[in-house]
Amino acid sequence: MDTNRWYWYEGSKMGTTGETPLRYAIIGAGMSGIMAGAKLLKRGDSDFVVFEKGAEIGGTWRDNRYPGLTCDTPSHTYSYSFALNPEWSAYYATGPEIHAYFKRVADESGVMPHVRFNNEVRACVFDDATAKWHLTLSDGSTYDADIVIAASGVLHNPKVPELPGLESFAGKAFHSARWDDDALLDGARVGVIGCGSTGIQLVNALSSRASRLVHFQRSPQWIMPVVQFEYTAEQRAAFAANPQLIEDIRTNAEYWDAVYRFTEGVTDFTSPQMQEIEDICRRNLEDNVHDPVLCEKLRPNYHAACKRLIYSWEYYECVQRPGVFVETGGIERIEPAGVRMNDGTLHELDTLILATGFDASRFIRPAVVSGRDGRLLDDFWEERPRAHYAVSMPGFPNLFMLNGPGAPVGNFPLIDIAERQWDYIEQVIAPLRKGEGRTVEPTAEAFDAYEERRIAAARKTIFGSGCTSWYLDKTGIPATWPWGYHDFAKAMESPVTSEFVVSA
Repeated sequence: MDTNRWYWYEGSKMGTTGETPLRYAIIGAGMSGIMAGAKLLKRGDSDFVVFEKGAEIGGTWRDNRYPGLTCDTPSHTYSYSFALNPEWSAYYATGPEIHAYFKRVADESGVMPHVRFNNEVRACVFDDATAKWHLTLSDGSTYDADIVIAASGVLHNPKVPELPGLESFAGKAFHSARWDDDALLDGARVGVIGCGSTGIQLVNALSSRASRLVHFQRSPQWIMPVVQFEYTAEQRAAFAANPQLIEDIRTNAEYWDAVYRFTEGVTDFTSPQMQEIEDICRRNLEDNVHDPVLCEKLRPNYHAACKRLIYSWEYYECVQRPGVFVETGGIERIEPAGVRMNDGTLHELDTLILATGFDASRFIRPAVVSGRDGRLLDDFWEERPRAHYAVSMPGFPNLFMLNGPGAPVGNFPLIDIAERQWDYIEQVIAPLRKGEGRTVEPTAEAFDAYEERRIAAARKTIFGSGCTSWYLDKTGIPATWPWGYHDFAKAMESPVTSEFVVSA
């Protein structure tokens, strides 16, 4: 490894002398799974396998490779604390660059030899007699583990809308996470359905390539303006020579003030913080979209951040380019020639891209998970996916989730969330390493009390202020962390031991 280019913060390796050895199964080789493997190796635990359903690592950064893909978290912040990268090319990194970063971390941290590719977990069954999890894999093999880490992520099951006639379209029609390299783009007539981050980024990238680009928006988005810039060769050399410069970016007060403003505003959509966010977004729209008709088409009818807030430095510029059209009417059906609207308008297209998001309620599923006494996870999650502090569940001992139900997905940087959750998990399983028991899980009483508090707080958040979004569960309750960043950091810093039961 070229130590002039990367910084690996080894910390102190916690030797396992005298500890009860534990065997781990990590499900998913995306951002969280790679982190979990690296953390285990760092403390001297090497008895684990990372099961990955795909042919390479990377999770969402492997599956998504559409034009314009960019992370909406600053690159130096969207980095592991133990693997800083002085070679990020820009303030906001591109998808291919992030994918390459994760591949390099997995390789150089030693995680890669532990990964089994093209091996999806089909079933995960807890054996009450042995206190072990029995995993059945897609290749027919099995694996027994003391601890299961579900690092399967949230956005990995594409949601394809039920559009009448979709299969009849004469051109290429596909979901953005299943990119078709043979699709006509340059000089072509292209339609993009969806107005989340993916739809916005696709329009940005294709607005200068397509001869005609139609952005179909069921509901427009509030856009938070940000500044994108490339790091010069001199800046990257300076980062390589002095890692403190990277840390200064990661701890930048202005950036974290914005994070705190947002996370505090989330908890009360009538707060001054949220009003400030909405004012910034409104000025961004009104100051940068000059056609009054288009401006109103792009004006949402809900509070800013009710849907996942979009960060973009160029959408309003790109959507005003010649040949770009915003369509806010309802779609009647898809025809061989294009998209027919409810008002009879036909948008003739060569390519149709479905930027329609993911089923965010799946998590570890479709794996069949059976816990203590044969309790099925599907039954436990019948009303809604739920987990104690987004990590664990009663009746499913030694099963832990990274970015699980109720995690602050979309609230603040995901890598920071995952690393804090891992610190929490390490403390929860400490009694097992000490030989004080074979299983650990939250008590039903603590779990129910937490979920009651979470739901009550979630109802008051910006996500529950009157719009539809993938944040909402099937009962309409926001399924994300309903408190501020500092509350999350404090919760992950020290688990409440009385809320867990350790069993022999």
